[in-house]
Amino acid sequence: MEATISNPKSTASIANHPIHPMLIPFPIAFFVATFVCDLAYWQTTNSAWATGAIWLLGAGLVMAALAAVAGLTDVVGEPRVRALREVWWHAGGNVLVVLIQLYSFYARYTEGTPAIVPKGLVLSLVVVGILLFTGWKGWDMVYRHRVGVADADERPATATGSTRRAA
Repeated sequence: MEATISNPKSTASIANHPIHPMLIPFPIAFFVATFVCDLAYWQTTNSAWATGAIWLLGAGLVMAALAAVAGLTDVVGEPRVRALREVWWHAGGNVLVVLIQLYSFYARYTEGTPAIVPKGLVLSLVVVGILLFTGWKGWDMVYRHRVGVADADERPATATGSTRRAA
């Protein structure tokens, strides 16, 4: 019988479900929605879009911080995760996203709507581009390197009561 190496584990998990992938859709959605609100404000100059954008930006920053804590816990807790080059591109890009969005939030808070066009709009566009890249790197970690994916013997029983086992 051949010994198999288990998949890299997610350290931050609830009932074997990794927390990081549960949280990351929120900041992504909030930051993309911020960009959409910026586009709408640019086209209409309706201040409701500016208000929506700053709230979405703030919510995105809070959720990004929570996702970062879970992701950092996974990186610190599993040496095989730390060894992946994709982890550092993913993490570094997401840190850059947060720094850009912190600046964007500060500018909007202190300058008001004049901070949206063109500065806020360009920053939001750059963030969406970086998120596409870091999302791709996150995909690499899960689908190519199996980070946080349950091994066959860890999967729950099926409706027939059997579990899937690797040969």
